[in-house]
Amino acid sequence: MSSGLTNSRRFSKDVVWTLATRVLMIVNSVAAGIIVARWLGAQGVGELAVINVAVTTIVQLGSFGLPSSNTYFIAQDRAHFRAATINSLLFATAIGSVLAFALSILASFRPDWFGFVPPDLIRIASVQIPFLLLTLIGLNILLALGRIREFNLLDLAGQSFVLVNALVILIFLGLGLDALVKLNTITSILVSLVVVVLLVAGGKKLVDSRWRADAALLRRMISYGLKFHISVLAGAIIFRADLLVVNHFRGPAEAGVYSVATQFGLLLMLLPSVIATLLFPRVTAEQDPRGETTWFVTRQTAWIMLVCCVVAIPGSFLLPFLYGSAFADATFLLLILLPGVYLVGLESVLVQHFNALGLPRAIPLFWVITLVVNLVLVFALVPRFGARGAAIASTLSYALIFCLVALQFRASTAASFAEGFARGSLRG
Repeated sequence: MSSGLTNSRRFSKDVVWTLATRVLMIVNSVAAGIIVARWLGAQGVGELAVINVAVTTIVQLGSFGLPSSNTYFIAQDRAHFRAATINSLLFATAIGSVLAFALSILASFRPDWFGFVPPDLIRIASVQIPFLLLTLIGLNILLALGRIREFNLLDLAGQSFVLVNALVILIFLGLGLDALVKLNTITSILVSLVVVVLLVAGGKKLVDSRWRADAALLRRMISYGLKFHISVLAGAIIFRADLLVVNHFRGPAEAGVYSVATQFGLLLMLLPSVIATLLFPRVTAEQDPRGETTWFVTRQTAWIMLVCCVVAIPGSFLLPFLYGSAFADATFLLLILLPGVYLVGLESVLVQHFNALGLPRAIPLFWVITLVVNLVLVFALVPRFGARGAAIASTLSYALIFCLVALQFRASTAASFAEGFARGSLRG
């Protein structure tokens, strides 16, 4: 009993600590967005959003699920730490470099895919792809090791440059989007190098093994990671790629307005994302088919997310005041997104039960189905309704993946939702 209580307090402490850093990240992101909107207008916001979405989507494409594989394998056995780390870092460097080159070539030969965004900016931003991959993988390794404080501080440091760069480039130096993209790229590279150095230095005394690659372990990691990768990549496309469609059909100004609404939707997802991130290594170590810890955590998340979304309703009316009159429609777009944001937030917690048990094929299949539905809806609604059509497609897609995962979770744990919530608890 005391062990369970201690674990409960430790988990709650990790959540609070992680949530505090995420709040600071939200403040940085919102402040940077307001600065960009005020200095560059809706079109500048849209162009920057298209660049960021293109790069982050490519990063997700190139991860091959290795961030989650590292968490899964290292949380189960820390003897995997050094081999898994070397495998991942080498893989990320190679694949990231190839994808960066591919995005640069694509921007040169198919600039129409990026609307009115100058190809030079896409090429500059593409340089950071291998480094962003290294950062993503390195942070997840720290998470697997239970180094929550380092994980949070490094993540916060990387996000803080979004605000610092906007202040320096747009306000202090009076420069434009080109300089901002260049500085963002430079700081992404620097943060990546710091993460790798700290990871290697901090792991010297962790286990008694050599720093060398392990091809057999890499195959196992990729085998697990690819199943996870399907879900992650589909989610990344659903969450972000509709912005590219809005930009293509309606231009960067409307894409900029939509990016503000989606940004706040993603910010609301940070809380369940934090909880899910911390829950994953815990339930991986427990291997509990009844999912009691997941039931318990989902119950708490449901109430907290409900409060957050209700508070966001009046808060949405502040968006035009913060960003300017050109962003008036961001309020309505966020209101459309809120029901889906609530449901997909719960899904992100529920699905950790399956990630911890080796990820059954049903979960990636659910994401593929949702992605297909999302793409059909986006291309059917955006040409006619613009950003509002994208918001409707997103909410319907979020609701669909929640229903599919929730029903699978109910069947897997052999309990109704009422029974599961009643019996759920943090295990000792």
